[in-house]
Amino acid sequence: MRQAAAEQEREQDEEAGSVRRCALTRARRPKDELIRFVLGPDGVVVPDIKEKLPGRGVWLTAAHDKVADAGKRNVFKRALKAEAKVPEGLAAQVDRLLADAALSALALANKAGEAVFGTAKIEEAIAKGRVLALIHAREAAEDGCRKLDGKLRGMRGETPVPAVSAFTADELGLASGRTNVIHAALIQGGAALRFLAAASRVERYRKGSAAFASLNGSDTDKE
Repeated sequence: MRQAAAEQEREQDEEAGSVRRCALTRARRPKDELIRFVLGPDGVVVPDIKEKLPGRGVWLTAAHDKVADAGKRNVFKRALKAEAKVPEGLAAQVDRLLADAALSALALANKAGEAVFGTAKIEEAIAKGRVLALIHAREAAEDGCRKLDGKLRGMRGETPVPAVSAFTADELGLASGRTNVIHAALIQGGAALRFLAAASRVERYRKGSAAFASLNGSDTDKE
């Protein structure tokens, strides 16, 4: 009885649009943990990051390895019940789209005055209790990250301290219109929250993937 009720609740969630089933793993997940794909006019599989493209969609767990596996196992063809050409490097293409979306969100946060750059300004914002999260370039030195993280943790107490480290200094620089961006801080606000959500999606997508193993701790000689 309890199992039937739980099943009915899951089906209602899917009908309401808050949950989808991954075509590869068959697991039900919230939509923000999946990525939608459609067939383009030429029969090529296209990532629909914004979930706005027309046509029947296929949903996959938002993880690099899952997207790569789906292409190898003909998941798109079976789910769409049609010939589906999987472009080479589809998983990497999805990563680029997710990263671009996050960096665009950072640019908007910067324009809204919800991002600050440079150690002195970051420390000032931390002291005023305004910082939502920190951003560290992938090239950032461990010591520099640790110092800023510690200052924020000292202000936040037991509250977890989010820190984004998915992007290079060049990527952060292009998004902010600055050069040599190694550290930044997000100031509390709607635009900053949207960037944080988009950046977290990028980090979840890359987590545990061999394709991104070299990104963790390989370039830590700059501050």
